[in-house]
Amino acid sequence: MKRQRHGGFLIAKIHQIAGRIFGKKLRNAGIDLNPAQGRIIFVLWHTDRIPISELAQKTSLGKSTLTSMIDRLEASGYVTRIPCSEDRREILIERTDKDKAFEKIYTRLSGDMTRLFYHGFSNKEISQFEDCLVRIYENLAGYEAQSGSR
Repeated sequence: MKRQRHGGFLIAKIHQIAGRIFGKKLRNAGIDLNPAQGRIIFVLWHTDRIPISELAQKTSLGKSTLTSMIDRLEASGYVTRIPCSEDRREILIERTDKDKAFEKIYTRLSGDMTRLFYHGFSNKEISQFEDCLVRIYENLAGYEAQSGSR
């Protein structure tokens, strides 16, 4: 009898429960962001003043979803939109002082989540698992690119 595979289902469930736990940790620390908004902020910590199109690609969020999230982040004072000096049609997303002030707290909470994820795993197991996740991501991204399903 062939074993039924349910990795995608488990990943979805892990995503949901991790989002709830991380959201609660953020609220307890006084940070009014949801985990999806945190993904945007995380990208900006590595590349500030980024065009929306590049931010969409790096976060794997659709432009309409990203735009509404940026609206909320801007209203909350975490980011601002600025015109690009090289191309007036392009809008850049930039971090604010409010965002910079909470980066250390958010980073600490992210570390707490990583420790929770990998509790009881050896370094070798973590590396193997993350290698598998990269392969799954590449499979899905390759399919999406070929099928134009985005």
